[in-house]
Amino acid sequence: MKNSFLILMLSFLIYTPSCKEEGKDIINLNGLGGKKYGGTLTFMAQKKITSLTPIESTNNSEHRIISQIFETLFIIDSEESTVVPRLAESFSVSDDAMSYTIKIRKGVFFHKDKCFKNQTHELKAQDVKFTLDLACSGLRINNISHLLIGYIKGAKKFNTKTEQSFISKGVDGIRIIDDYTLKIELCQPFSNFEKILTAQSLGIITKEAYKKYGDDLNKHPIGTGPFQLSNIDEKNIVLKRNNEYWRKDNFGNQLPFISKVNIKYTKNKRSELLAFTNALIDLVLDIPAQEIEHILGSLSDAQKGKNVIHKVQSKKSLNIAYIEFNCNSKEFDDLNVRKAINLAINRDELINTKLEGEGWVLKNGFVPSIQNYPNEKINGHQFDITQAKNLMKKEGYSNGDKFPDLDLYVNTNKGSLSYKICRAISNQIKKNLGINLIVKPCGEEEFNDAVKTGKAKIWKAKYTGDYPAPENFLRLFYKNKVDTLISNNGLFNAFKSNEYDSLFMSAICEQDEEKRNSLLLKCDQMIVDEAILIPILNEDHTVMINRRLRDFKSNSMGDIDLSEVYIKEYRR
Repeated sequence: MKNSFLILMLSFLIYTPSCKEEGKDIINLNGLGGKKYGGTLTFMAQKKITSLTPIESTNNSEHRIISQIFETLFIIDSEESTVVPRLAESFSVSDDAMSYTIKIRKGVFFHKDKCFKNQTHELKAQDVKFTLDLACSGLRINNISHLLIGYIKGAKKFNTKTEQSFISKGVDGIRIIDDYTLKIELCQPFSNFEKILTAQSLGIITKEAYKKYGDDLNKHPIGTGPFQLSNIDEKNIVLKRNNEYWRKDNFGNQLPFISKVNIKYTKNKRSELLAFTNALIDLVLDIPAQEIEHILGSLSDAQKGKNVIHKVQSKKSLNIAYIEFNCNSKEFDDLNVRKAINLAINRDELINTKLEGEGWVLKNGFVPSIQNYPNEKINGHQFDITQAKNLMKKEGYSNGDKFPDLDLYVNTNKGSLSYKICRAISNQIKKNLGINLIVKPCGEEEFNDAVKTGKAKIWKAKYTGDYPAPENFLRLFYKNKVDTLISNNGLFNAFKSNEYDSLFMSAICEQDEEKRNSLLLKCDQMIVDEAILIPILNEDHTVMINRRLRDFKSNSMGDIDLSEVYIKEYRR
């Protein structure tokens, strides 16, 4: 018995460091708790990955890869209700809520790279300051300045000064206290500032990598995450295990378990589903509603042993879709016209017919369902044809008479789900109000140009929250926001209200959650009352997973965490 115990302990001692040896094949190693090392996880992306630099990335496809390479100071826990330190060890807030002091975790190292002379570099407060400075800058590669510069002292001034080149001194309100301590001073109290720091776009990078690679930083992503870039080409992106990763799981196993992550490109969702059915990939992300029937069919087949055994995870996302008006145009500068169109759309019918019940109607304001935010208190526009017709008649547009035909712009391809939703909306408005909206599918460049120049009078837009908090959505309507903001195909260029701005800033500064929500609800209600847009739906985030993939996690932003995923083949 003693000999057996000794052999077991020796095996464990040999096993643990072997997972950290550079280039060591870990494919046959078993971990504690039934975990297993090795294997390749494969999934697909439809959008071409153009950047692997956190501050430059603006879409979920890139974020899902970036989050395996880079890590943020904080993450949102699995219940998405509280902030949990990741690269930060802890943080404290001053009594006046005007400053945050962040302790940086010791013993965390960046990936080995030429910028460190083929060695590594321990994460320090200077790296965090550099990242936040860069995220506040006016540089071309920075697409996320709106997240920070309205909140951090001196950030707006720094943004203006760095439109041409980076200034090494950085933002005045971000100060290094010592190697592992950073202090951030705010322009005003902000109760949820730590939630901003969970955004994937704020993954921590190092100054050495920026100095060496400059604008080519997106080809040389050097982070602290569980995986690092192995290869990138026209066909796929391959990540390899970071053998020096700092985290362990609850059993004491060195993370990550997987040897490689392979992201392939696909032209459409059907080919992706076919690849999954044939066990060529392990995940299908963002499953469209029109494929639900195929998924359910394959579940039945799987039970009969005809194809890969899998499971489906589905939850409410922070992705919202809506129709937006150009309120500066003569067609939609009339509040009654905007209200009438809101009232003429049967959102329940859209969800039940075009989405087969998938997704959730945005009946209660602009902000989707978020924990601890009582959006059920918002009085949204309910389907009411009689009232809609009366409002149009009042403005001289009975049965659509004298109202011009308009293009309804949508950044998509003809035949896509977005296109079909817009067609259904157009048909309802034509039937109920006599207004003719011609659905115009177009590419991103044409779409953005039409919205910017005012050519588009009405368009379908979408927005994905950077973090789960109502102010993340409502800040888009704050007139002092620092950017023109075309974000995820939405442009908020018309709404201006001193009352709204005052309410919003009071909410941001309020430390009591109940009082803060009361102020934010008033902001949300103003968006509804002014009818500057038509909230349509809160999308589901649905993922299909090969059963051999264990401990897979995703959140309502569509982010995925592969650090604790392991592959264990199943027996039929």
